[in-house]
Amino acid sequence: MNNDPDELLPTRWTLIERLKNWDDQESWRQFFETYWKLIYGVAIKSGLTHPEAQDVVQETVMSVCKSMHNFKADPAHGSFKAWLLNLTRWRITDQFRKRRPTVSTREDPPNSGSESSESATTPTAVEELVPDPAGNALEAIWNDEWEKHIVDAALEKVKQQSSAKHYQIFFLQAIKQIPPAKIAETLNLNVDQVYLIKHRLTKIFEEALKDLETKLG
Repeated sequence: MNNDPDELLPTRWTLIERLKNWDDQESWRQFFETYWKLIYGVAIKSGLTHPEAQDVVQETVMSVCKSMHNFKADPAHGSFKAWLLNLTRWRITDQFRKRRPTVSTREDPPNSGSESSESATTPTAVEELVPDPAGNALEAIWNDEWEKHIVDAALEKVKQQSSAKHYQIFFLQAIKQIPPAKIAETLNLNVDQVYLIKHRLTKIFEEALKDLETKLG
């Protein structure tokens, strides 16, 4: 695990610029480890199966590789978040387009004077299976997963800057909402210690959230 808090969520413009070098395996490894869960979660919540979501992850990363040279690592040209959303959206749409309804054959009754007909998949039928790429549903899912992504990264930053026991206290109280008295009893502490640790680590957590939102917005 990377112990440098500034490299916790490697989406700074400097790292994005480094991704333009296909031979920079370490940067690509960081990128994959940082984003695969986000992309996978969005794909699953969009209605894809686990294998389809895994394909979305692989194909989105490949799309990033192919398209990175066109991306300007500068906030003035748009956020990385929006750019990655578009790549993920297209790959999710591709997965739905690969689906085909079951083709059924129906024979007409004898002497009906009609030729046998076969129901086939039309372009319109296929498009009905695909979420509107311009719609708001996928963007809402993306934003929800993105927020979780940032919270997880901020929690990791707190973990890196505190002892295991102090992080446990913070997590149980601030995230799990366990009563301080219960935590104190379980961990053999007094309540004041629980409040003090929670207050100190909450400050780190909130600063990390603000910093990450600024970098990734």
